[in-house]
Amino acid sequence: MVTRIGVPKEIKNHEYRVGLTPASVRELAADGHSLLVQSGAGAEIGFSDEAYRAAGAEIAGTAEEVFAKAELIVKVKEPQPAECRRLRPDQVLFTYLHLAPDPEQARLLMESGCTAIAYETVTDRAGRLPLLAPMSEIAGRMAIQVGAVALQKSNGGSGILLGGVPGVLPGKVLVIGGGVVGANAARMAMGLGADVTIADRSMPRLAQLDDLFGPRLKTVYASADTLDRLVADADLVIGAVLVPGAAAPKLVRRDQLAGMRRGSVLVDVAIDQGGCFETSHATTHSDPTYVVDGVVHYCVANMPGAVARTSTEALNHATLPFVQALAGKGWKRALAEDPHLLAGLNVQAGRLTYPAVAEALAQPFTDPRELVGG
Repeated sequence: MVTRIGVPKEIKNHEYRVGLTPASVRELAADGHSLLVQSGAGAEIGFSDEAYRAAGAEIAGTAEEVFAKAELIVKVKEPQPAECRRLRPDQVLFTYLHLAPDPEQARLLMESGCTAIAYETVTDRAGRLPLLAPMSEIAGRMAIQVGAVALQKSNGGSGILLGGVPGVLPGKVLVIGGGVVGANAARMAMGLGADVTIADRSMPRLAQLDDLFGPRLKTVYASADTLDRLVADADLVIGAVLVPGAAAPKLVRRDQLAGMRRGSVLVDVAIDQGGCFETSHATTHSDPTYVVDGVVHYCVANMPGAVARTSTEALNHATLPFVQALAGKGWKRALAEDPHLLAGLNVQAGRLTYPAVAEALAQPFTDPRELVGG
């Protein structure tokens, strides 16, 4: 099967990632597929139109042309309203969606009639999320980097250096959630010399982290009482909790901010799924922070976009085999043959096909197996 694959330029604020690299285009072109890449789609991170042409792609002048001609659209971030309105019933969209906290996007995708497959709910044999993992690794590492900058007094922070210096104690970092984001955040924070604690409700996961990092990392069970105490004592709190496909639980209440030191920092990595702090709302790289009750909040919804070259290459290493399957077999056969890719199906012909999304949006759920003959 030969498929026309389209790669539009991302239009979200300060989003420089691109759905396919020239290296991925070369692989897909070698498979016999036709590639249409919007002019300038990768220019900001060093992937020129000429590089895409050399890899076998045709260059389109506008996003409208890409959407009009392509059968499979490969992106990075969730489609913005203008992009949703360009989608058709015969098109497949493969990208991050994060629909649970975004009823408007869900409505527009359902109205388009397209087949929308979300990176963040594709699974693997171990039950992990292989297309979310690369960005989670990056976001976890970045969380400490941006948190350290936000702690600087000139940026509204308390003036704490996370690593401390001889004779001065290091800053205290609390990471809520011990998954991929949390583990990478802890690794970076410990690398800076901070005093680091991870809180999670999975004792097996806490045991894994203890084995991995040893006594330098403190691990605690995330009871409400423990979180109350640790949040109040922390200089930097990283929200790293994920419920696949669902809205993030609110783990830090507004009344807890009053007990925190003025200028302490919250970094909400779960903001794509609605955020795990009660006071969180999405921000952008142009205006990344705001202050509530003296506490600095960093809630950028596309954190890995700040390191777009690294993020794009890491993401493509994970997504390319799935793009090849979708393009080579067609979406229905590809999903029928791979239950892990089937888990990525969120919207199909106006129906919601991921249970956590349907529940979050109070909409009917359609079992995706019914749509592929499984």
